[in-house]
Amino acid sequence: MIIAGTLLLPDTDGERPGVRLAEGWLRTDAGRIVEVHEGGLPASFDLGGDGHLISPGFIDTHMHIPQFDLVGAHGMSLLDWLDQVTFPNEARWADPDYALSMTERVIDQLLSVGTTSFVGYATVHHEATKRALGCCSRRGLRAVVGQVLIDQEAPDSMLRDADACITETESLLNDWPAQPEQRTQGNRVSTAVTPRFAITCSEGLLKAAGDLARKHDAYIQTHLAEMRPELEAVAKLHGGPDYTSVYHRAGLLSARTLLGHCIYLNDSERRLIAETGSVAAHCPTANSFLRSGTMNREKLIDDGVTISLGSDIGGGYERSMIRVGRSMIEATFNAHPGGVPSPSIAEAWWQITAGNADAMGWPDTGRIQENAEADLVVINPDIPWQTAHNPLGMVMFAYDDRWVRATVVNGEVSHSANS
Repeated sequence: MIIAGTLLLPDTDGERPGVRLAEGWLRTDAGRIVEVHEGGLPASFDLGGDGHLISPGFIDTHMHIPQFDLVGAHGMSLLDWLDQVTFPNEARWADPDYALSMTERVIDQLLSVGTTSFVGYATVHHEATKRALGCCSRRGLRAVVGQVLIDQEAPDSMLRDADACITETESLLNDWPAQPEQRTQGNRVSTAVTPRFAITCSEGLLKAAGDLARKHDAYIQTHLAEMRPELEAVAKLHGGPDYTSVYHRAGLLSARTLLGHCIYLNDSERRLIAETGSVAAHCPTANSFLRSGTMNREKLIDDGVTISLGSDIGGGYERSMIRVGRSMIEATFNAHPGGVPSPSIAEAWWQITAGNADAMGWPDTGRIQENAEADLVVINPDIPWQTAHNPLGMVMFAYDDRWVRATVVNGEVSHSANS
């Protein structure tokens, strides 16, 4: 397949990573990009054309599959929102058929906004999580999905025995291993060890989760320091010296760990996250919606912490990673009014593509280059973006989901605006 237009290419020559634009075309074959050519459009092509932006597929590093149906539950703080909205909705995943049907719908939504890779939470339900993993695999996405681990401080419908949590997660790790060489050919799906957060996990469950992740060299995903009352509850349940140390003590900090939010961290916590190579998953729309606070992204970067970006649906209200990238710029400005400059437009585009891929350790995803995975989005803005003062700025800030003409996953058209 030949795809032509204005290509969004990686640009690492500056002080901060970014992207650049170049007219050209690419050819895909067997799920890979096999040719990339700059400088004019070919005489014939399969997708794109003049005025089209060809971007790598977008990557979402923190979201909750079961929460897509509860977007917009406004007016509550995090802990009340969990108890009154989230847990009752997640209880519906006790029905595996419902979970499968919902996962199909969620993938349709993701593809319609150009997301081709994601890291997501399922629920405490084992069979439901298994169905979600299988669905992601059949649809061809690159995905990391975890069964949520909870054994305390939650409604009865969400509580599980700690040993059962670990046994079931290990079963999923055996079926959906973290290492590519252990998977069946073409399968890009793996499971993650997923303690929801320290409030809902006993010390024993946290330690068992850390041991399990280390045994399988698995991804770990959890939440950290999203709001102040959460910090107080963690200190009461687990002691100190601080929230991050609770995870470190359990062996949960590693280069494969994604820590959602990371708003309220002290200097030693930031250093610990950097030293262990753990990733801070920034979720600006959710932080704004739940009034949790604002991550100091620049401070984390200065301290050597790797940052990724996530929608955090359903606390987050934007499915499109382009709009989440825009929110990242605005959140950084709001954290430093008149001070530290916000990320550039080019850096925001890099973050939702190659930046998130790099944070996940996916060197052949999220970029247009030869031998990269053929995950692509064909965008046709209906505004004169190519002649704008900042073309990518115009596309990002005026963005309309209807501009997505096609989403290509693993070399196949998985969403088309014409279908």
